[in-house]
Amino acid sequence: MAKVLWHVSMSLDGFIAGPGDDMGWMAGYALPEASAHDIVQGIGALDIGGRTYSLAHTEAGRPHGGAFGGPMFVPTREDPQSAAAGFTFVREGLAAALELASFAAGEKDVVVFGAKTAARCMDMGLTDELLVHVLPVPPGDGVRMFEHRGGTLLRLERIGLSSGPDVVDLRFRVHR
Repeated sequence: MAKVLWHVSMSLDGFIAGPGDDMGWMAGYALPEASAHDIVQGIGALDIGGRTYSLAHTEAGRPHGGAFGGPMFVPTREDPQSAAAGFTFVREGLAAALELASFAAGEKDVVVFGAKTAARCMDMGLTDELLVHVLPVPPGDGVRMFEHRGGTLLRLERIGLSSGPDVVDLRFRVHR
């Protein structure tokens, strides 16, 4: 069965996107080639939020720079005008989208992209692991990785730690 993995890059001050969803502050902080290759090879399907879809279906915003070409599922409440190739819109909710993505992923990971979608997965107890790339830049504002004001305390077990010249990778198992 597929594992649900929240895979995200985060600034040193806790942001995963800058003001206005800007991702430009991440430029120039690449993962070591072997690490990036291994991560992409482990992905069987993506579950992405609507705002992330608006970027992901463009040439410039393709997931993992276009290295991932597998199935992508978008939980949505609205009927899309048209779905870009490789994307499936799921109106039955986030759990249904994850179930479809898990089936499509097989033994590989289902990676969750999108701050709100990933936070909902965490709140619903659907996330198995976190993979966080910590970048040495503080944008100072934007979308925080965790906005759980009054939320439940998460218990995380570190299962991986590695670093490159600029990036520290942290991998955690989520305990419920």
